[in-house]
Amino acid sequence: MTAATPSALPVLILHTGDPDDTLKSRFGGYADQLAQAAGLGADALEIVAVHEGQRPQAPARYRAALITGSPAMVTDKEPWSEDAAAWLRDAAEAGLPMFGVCYGHQLLAHALGGKVGYNPAGREVGTQTVELLPAAAGDKLMAGVPSTFPAQMLHAQTVLQPPPGSAVLARSDLDEHQMIRIGRNVFSTQFHPEFGPDFIRAHLERFGRRYAAENLDVPGLAANVRATPVAGGLLRRFLEAYAPA
Repeated sequence: MTAATPSALPVLILHTGDPDDTLKSRFGGYADQLAQAAGLGADALEIVAVHEGQRPQAPARYRAALITGSPAMVTDKEPWSEDAAAWLRDAAEAGLPMFGVCYGHQLLAHALGGKVGYNPAGREVGTQTVELLPAAAGDKLMAGVPSTFPAQMLHAQTVLQPPPGSAVLARSDLDEHQMIRIGRNVFSTQFHPEFGPDFIRAHLERFGRRYAAENLDVPGLAANVRATPVAGGLLRRFLEAYAPA
């Protein structure tokens, strides 16, 4: 048997958590939604549920890694999360292309020397506007991306301090670090490329009372939910640019 060529290697989805059972039954888990947004069929990926104690193979066994969102908090430093952070450090050192989303964004920052905590500006939920920063100019992943675009948000914690040597590619009104590039081929977004408007509307309906108690304008947020095709295309763009099959 011959060794697998790089083009035949799967994409790893580092699965760090799921929505509650009601939303999961309607929309699938976070790994499923990430795979769909990235255009990955079952034969092209390996999902490893690190939040359930599973462990990925060595970074060399994958052509790229995607890291999901999670209801967990990076600052809790759960053993499974710290183990995943150690794997991400090894993968970054090995040069593996990676893209983290929300919890994955924060976990990458934590793993590689940044600082994560609760967003001083408060919770960011719903469809919000992302603005590209000067560092995005010339980045091949962001080529042709408009200077502002809508994206789905769902987070309370954030990257307070990016890792040393990273570039901040985008911001929003409530978060200065919406998109980060670390080195040449590691990217992360606080926003969710994988979420569609129906998921966000259902989430707002399910947790509306909690958010209203935090003085969020839930009806206004719900009315503003809309499609986010630019953000939604970033995962496919990333794989095409940095880890083609």
